[in-house]
Amino acid sequence: MTVMVDIRSVHKSFGSLEVLKGIDLTVRTGEVTVILGPSGSGKSTLLRTINHLEKVDGGAISVDGALIGYRRAGDRLYELPEREVLRQRTRIGFVFQNFNLFPHLTVLHNIIEAPVSALKRPRKEAVESARRLLDRVGLAEKADAYPRQLSGGQQQRVAIARALALEPKLLLFDEPTSALDPELVGEVLDVIKDLAHQGTTMIVVTHEIGFAREVADTVVFMDDGRIVEQGPPGDVLDNPRHDRTRAFLSKVL
Repeated sequence: MTVMVDIRSVHKSFGSLEVLKGIDLTVRTGEVTVILGPSGSGKSTLLRTINHLEKVDGGAISVDGALIGYRRAGDRLYELPEREVLRQRTRIGFVFQNFNLFPHLTVLHNIIEAPVSALKRPRKEAVESARRLLDRVGLAEKADAYPRQLSGGQQQRVAIARALALEPKLLLFDEPTSALDPELVGEVLDVIKDLAHQGTTMIVVTHEIGFAREVADTVVFMDDGRIVEQGPPGDVLDNPRHDRTRAFLSKVL
């Protein structure tokens, strides 16, 4: 399989706090990579660097062969203009922990906003696509509802449909179920599982160990800004090699 995400020696600091300490990670096309780790380990920051929501301080990230956020000239990197970064982001879907839906727009309009404004797609085409996506996530009847009229699980499924509307090469999920009541978690995970079964390339930051075991091709365990261990779920979750991984799993399993 071809490489979809190539992360090389990525560093990121906030002031004097070094959050990412030389991350190397490869995700192949069609694979699901699940990132686990304690709070503060750098998981969400790593995810945000992949679409340049956070600028890296060192190293480089490529998605589908394109350097993200920068262009290379000789041995130096130069940051891309914001319009170019925005164009790159249209190929990288991002589903946030807290949904980030526009409260003043209906469900349908939340989904068509980016395809119409960013990709200049005809409105009729965008609406037809949005309705298909809503049906795909089990919310066809909610097209005219507003976010406040939906449950948290429904809002997150709309957020997934919105991300899919741009037909991204890659989907990033930042703890997509952590803001949900426990009984709503399953409906969101079912949608993500369906995407995985259809071969969508995804990186998912989550605490859902059962989901990681069932869906992931690769499980990555991070701690203190580093990748401590990575491999197939059966290896990392059932036979971890590192004491830190074993200690973490003993508290969450």
